[in-house]
Amino acid sequence: MDRRVRVRFAPSPTGALHIGGVRTALYNYLFAKKHGGDFLIRIEDTDQNRYVPGAEEYIIEALKWVGIIADEGIGFGDGPHAPYRQSERKPIYLQYVTQLLDAGFAYYAFDTAEELDAMRERLKASNVDSKYDAITRMAMKNSLTLPEDEVKRRLDAGEPYVVRIKLPKKEDVKFHDEIRGWVNINTAQMDDKVLFKSDGMPTYHLANVVDDYLMNISHVIRGEEWLPSAPLHVLLYRYLGWEEVMPKFAHLPLLLKPEGNGKLSKRDGDRLGFPVFPLEWKDPATGEVCSGYRESGYLPEAVMNLLAFLGWNPGTTQEIFSREELVQAFTLDRVSKSGAKFDQNKAKWFNQQYVRHTPDNVLAESLKKDVLAHNLNFSDEYITKVCGLIKEKISFIKELWEIAVYFFVEPTTYDEAVIAKRWNDKSSLVLEDLIQLVRSNEAFDATLFEASYIEALSKNEVSNKDFLQLLRVCLSGVAGGPPIFEMAALLGKEVTIARLQYALSNINKP
Repeated sequence: MDRRVRVRFAPSPTGALHIGGVRTALYNYLFAKKHGGDFLIRIEDTDQNRYVPGAEEYIIEALKWVGIIADEGIGFGDGPHAPYRQSERKPIYLQYVTQLLDAGFAYYAFDTAEELDAMRERLKASNVDSKYDAITRMAMKNSLTLPEDEVKRRLDAGEPYVVRIKLPKKEDVKFHDEIRGWVNINTAQMDDKVLFKSDGMPTYHLANVVDDYLMNISHVIRGEEWLPSAPLHVLLYRYLGWEEVMPKFAHLPLLLKPEGNGKLSKRDGDRLGFPVFPLEWKDPATGEVCSGYRESGYLPEAVMNLLAFLGWNPGTTQEIFSREELVQAFTLDRVSKSGAKFDQNKAKWFNQQYVRHTPDNVLAESLKKDVLAHNLNFSDEYITKVCGLIKEKISFIKELWEIAVYFFVEPTTYDEAVIAKRWNDKSSLVLEDLIQLVRSNEAFDATLFEASYIEALSKNEVSNKDFLQLLRVCLSGVAGGPPIFEMAALLGKEVTIARLQYALSNINKP
């Protein structure tokens, strides 16, 4: 590429970071790392009325948890373009507003909220789009309609005002989107957006363009919801004389609800029982607690892999990618134009794959806490072997104890459906013979136990398919689990015999 790749993720601290925002940050991160560039975090807090305490810290913690590490910016260390919080960059913007005003590309507007509402109502009654544009601005109270001395008097008197961009009446604005191709919007469809307010704070539109220019941003990779704003930003680059270094744009597809009929929201997560935020979030205003992927048991590596596939595909059948593999594989031309439907089952599948690849001793650290919490004493080696046997059966690490409890506590209840279906007149005979065969052998392992089981079946003319699940229930109390002979070998000879005897005496035969 002709210039160094520099991208940014610029969230607003107005609440919890949506998982779609995390995906935007991830795509920026992958793109930067793929091209040996820089990824920075900038906080866009120009709208102080919407600022939510704790939101900024939440955003940074969420990105770090997923593994999206910035090269510079808020939460990651200052670089040469600090500060990275727009409220701290306030003095920077005035000179660019003045430049636009002096060049005739912007104007002062003194309209009150009531006057703006009245204008919108008039236009609405006439079935006209209610926007402040090249036509309607000439009937409003601004520096295009007021005498120059009147404008000066109002400014000197400290009257509230905004600065609006002065759009041409009918002009095509054309730019190339790295995902969507050429985009062409006529200014007749746009309005004279506010760029600056009399309190000295810029709006998102001006601050975003100025900061991207000053921070040498090469590519703006952001959500589809910003696509309608892109023509305005293109014009600002042109009017400020920066068109030659304007970043390339890439607008990502929306993250859709599972049904595909709209943007994924917190309500969808509440309705269907899955999180839409990376971390648990407690709303400081209402006290409402919203679940997070971390607290729900998702591994950060799985969330990164999941998010990468929500709108992008590698063009191969590979689905499990390490961070390094994602960096090497990621390209914008493999990002879809259409929205990506969220699939809760696929999300669990990704987590399951990463749980399966987690070392047994790491899983054992979690399971050991539950073992100790139940005042049980088992060796680390035993707990680790249990994890190795059952990790194929879980989607979340927090499920370990629930699935593995029978390795530590003798079952006293048995799956009634299996008993009703599988127990017959020969079941007791098979169990009695199996107990005797196991007891008669000095050695005990999975292979020997399986051989004894087959011998007991053969002696009583019972088929494996009719008895195997019943044997599992006798040992564990439940109908499913890891390979049964390996399970018995881990339980050990004495425990296996004791459990078969207890089941023989205590199962309520149909």
